[in-house]
Amino acid sequence: MAKSDFNKDRKSSGKQGGNFKRKRYSEENSRHNRKKTTANQVRDPDLIRLNKYVANSGVCSRREADVYIAAGNVSVNGKVITEMGHKVNRDDIVKFDGRLLNPETKEYILLNKPRNFITTTSDERGRRTVMELISNASKARLLPVGRLDRNTTGLLLFTNDGDLAKKLTHPKHGVRKIYHVELHKNLKQDHLNNIRAGLTLEDGPVQVDEVSYIGNAPKKEVGIEIHSGRNRIVRRIFEHLGYNVIKLDRVIYAGLTKKDLPRGHWRPLTKQEVINLGMIP
Repeated sequence: MAKSDFNKDRKSSGKQGGNFKRKRYSEENSRHNRKKTTANQVRDPDLIRLNKYVANSGVCSRREADVYIAAGNVSVNGKVITEMGHKVNRDDIVKFDGRLLNPETKEYILLNKPRNFITTTSDERGRRTVMELISNASKARLLPVGRLDRNTTGLLLFTNDGDLAKKLTHPKHGVRKIYHVELHKNLKQDHLNNIRAGLTLEDGPVQVDEVSYIGNAPKKEVGIEIHSGRNRIVRRIFEHLGYNVIKLDRVIYAGLTKKDLPRGHWRPLTKQEVINLGMIP
């Protein structure tokens, strides 16, 4: 072979080798970028696999969700999605057979509320709210069910289950609430009888379910059961008869009690307690 031909072949071989190296580097770099993108998607807390979104909404299991997605039962922002592994944002509008889904796992937190906390999610006057007391209870957006006024203590339920919250706060369901009341003076027997018979306040008649003196305690301590949700109703009953309420503590709410729950502490409901609440007619 002539020297010039040998040099020509070396240049050609080197050029091809360089092209191969550049191509290989390009493929490896592309794979790296794809892995990086995938990793970023996994770390993005706002993204969730569609089958998990559907399962968390309580429709079915995640495996069953894959079947429904493939069958075209699920839409995202008005578009039917059949792609496996599709990810959605928690703010996306996801529907199953036309019904809007909520991907949050339902949570239920019971608080033994202390005094000087107001029952609201925020306060423009900077007062302490009950949300501060359950700030580490859950990452879900929980809301109080009903309310207790600032100086009332006792049981307060929080949940992201809107249907249950609506059920528990509607008077027609007669949710059982029992309060331990301490007055500034002894309650007269006649006034106790008046409360049992029913009173008429400035905003209409009010009927209690039961009222009695607390056993082995002074007669200024009273237990009262009521299902009305009217504002400050227990305090107003006694104020109407000339008594000042010194302490007001809700000791039973919808069958839930303060047992083993110190003031200012919270706990999640048990599965059985959640079932019991769901069975309220």
